Amino acid sequence: MSARPPYPRLRRLRVALAASCAALLFTTGCSFGEPDPDPAGEPPNLPTPSASANPGRAGQQAVTTVLAKGLRVPWAIAFLPDGGALVTERDNGRILQVGPDSGPDGLRVRPVQTVPDVAAAGEGGLLGIAVSPDYATDRAVFVYYTTERDNRVARLQLGGQPTPILTGIPKANVHNGGGLGFGPDGQLYVSTGDAGERPLSQDVKSLGGKILRITPAGRPAPGNPYPNSPVWSLGHRNVQGFTWDAAKRMYAVEFGQNTWDEVNQITKGGNYGWPEVEGRAGDKRFTDPIAQWATSDASCSGLAAVDRLLVTACLRGKRLWVLELTDTGTLLGQPSELFTNRYGRLRAVAAAPDGSLWVGTSNHDGRGDPAGDDDRLLRVVFAGGDGGRS
Repeated sequence: MSARPPYPRLRRLRVALAASCAALLFTTGCSFGEPDPDPAGEPPNLPTPSASANPGRAGQQAVTTVLAKGLRVPWAIAFLPDGGALVTERDNGRILQVGPDSGPDGLRVRPVQTVPDVAAAGEGGLLGIAVSPDYATDRAVFVYYTTERDNRVARLQLGGQPTPILTGIPKANVHNGGGLGFGPDGQLYVSTGDAGERPLSQDVKSLGGKILRITPAGRPAPGNPYPNSPVWSLGHRNVQGFTWDAAKRMYAVEFGQNTWDEVNQITKGGNYGWPEVEGRAGDKRFTDPIAQWATSDASCSGLAAVDRLLVTACLRGKRLWVLELTDTGTLLGQPSELFTNRYGRLRAVAAAPDGSLWVGTSNHDGRGDPAGDDDRLLRVVFAGGDGGRS
């Protein structure tokens, strides 16, 4: 989820390509070929199992490849400088390294750490993960997890003992939040849930129902809207995924209750209305979402950005929603859906260094119907049948 990809030149190349495709993507499709290797490091040696195209609305297509199989509730994905990724497994507290090396059946998957004190129950467990923007020198990894007492954020080096840097985030069987990622400003952002206690979301003194902004040491970041507070925005029910676009605007996906799930543009000190409102309300006290769906079609967890596109992975909706943004960060046209009911419940999504998306299924989370090779990591590349035009 970091906004600082490990291959800057390669990322700029991908952004330029995506920008030229943005106007065509929803009408004719746009093919993204394999990028050239970057001097900063080779992209992963991707496996060659069968790939298939899945048409979306308005002619949009995406090509998918299965990167890894047999995972258990992969919750979050964070990329390393070598092009491999760290993936958390919610229920067993493991951190997996996936790639960059591969074998005959996909990328190599190996456990690198089990985080102690994880108390997995309901929606809690080992959740978000973020790699330090300075990983090459500090080797720091940050995790968000549930304990018997709270949700918390800890810093660690792989194989070492975690050091908690932010504790006391409300926990419950549901609504534990769990998103974690470094913003373009180098600060660490943390998304939390209301832990089933609705008033917490509007209480600035509570860490529940918020997006928090802290330093890598866990202190309230300079410039936060409330003095000596980590709170960046409030009025959230349960945010699990957030990201930044190419213009450094922040977005988050929000679980609604029974009516509307949301995608919001997040601003400093913004109030997103929960529990007073759900979805668009036109109430000047609160910020309306840029997009909303019925909960049966969404219940989305992960969120990633590829230039002008926001892509969110949905659990109950069993699909990806793809949104195109305008120059000002509003929604252009209507969202497009992909993979509906094809892979089951989708949770994690992250933009990879090579410009593709990695998506994790969540069919072993107690609410899905797992296939024999679940849970899976998928590589998604937007494509189209328009002669490779881009």
